[in-house]
Amino acid sequence: MAHRIAVLALETSIAFDLGSSTHMFAQLPDHYDVLVCSPDRRPIVTSGGYTIHPDHGLEVIRDADTVLVPGTRYLPARLEGKLEPAVHEALTTTNAPRIMSICTGAFVLGAAGILDGRPATTHWSATDSFRELFPKVHLDPDVLFVDDGDVLSSAGVAAGIDLCLHVIRSDFGSELANQVARYCVVPAWRQGGQSQFVHRPVPADPDASTGPAREWALDRLDEPLELSSFAEQARMSVRTFTRRFRAETGMSPGRWLTQQRVERARHLLESTDLPIDLVARHAGFGTGAALRQQLAASIGVSPTVYRQTFRTA
Repeated sequence: MAHRIAVLALETSIAFDLGSSTHMFAQLPDHYDVLVCSPDRRPIVTSGGYTIHPDHGLEVIRDADTVLVPGTRYLPARLEGKLEPAVHEALTTTNAPRIMSICTGAFVLGAAGILDGRPATTHWSATDSFRELFPKVHLDPDVLFVDDGDVLSSAGVAAGIDLCLHVIRSDFGSELANQVARYCVVPAWRQGGQSQFVHRPVPADPDASTGPAREWALDRLDEPLELSSFAEQARMSVRTFTRRFRAETGMSPGRWLTQQRVERARHLLESTDLPIDLVARHAGFGTGAALRQQLAASIGVSPTVYRQTFRTA
């Protein structure tokens, strides 16, 4: 049976958040059943200048597997930190084992008291008003998304895509998450703790980008990759390359390389029967011990446990 996601649309719903999240989960119809709902199935005005007519009322929230609240300008939550009674009841009595928000959808979860005492995030521009309305929430406005187990939240716009891919990856593994990312032409993985405030200038000279060097590295993850070789591919000094790389990706070349190797290892653990030591070698970690250390640091489990978990899924 497909995992049921109830998407709660409230006026004025942020069109990008609503559309991108439902679109991504809908790419896996054998795995997810996406139901858009609103109070009394009322039409919902969106920020895109059009109105949607949800097929479902709030009753679908009760027995959903996941409840998702996209970004919204819903005034009771945004201005007063309150919800209309029917919405409050639906969110606080749901049997859903997971609740998630995108962007200012966090105001709705905050108004329901779901985020009290928990870490959460929202769009950086809404930080001050969120803190004023919901002082009990441990707000972190500097990250892309927060996974607190049964409650997840993301920053605005593209960070919602990152959160959805994170959820797909957690539910069914990186193979399907990568499949959706490729279809949607978006990065397969950006770490949740990455800053919202990454400066990514468009180079005046396209040849000055570190993008080609990153592509070069992705084809050689199983090889020793020195920073000097990285910089040489971009025809830059090591100092200039490091500065440009951080401006474009929000992280150092070393951290980026480790993330890509972890992602390669996860893919191999899910899709092959290779021994752990060979997975480590193909991913560029050299030894099984190094792979175990990196995987434990990034996702908190050993390679064996990860393989067993997602092979079962």
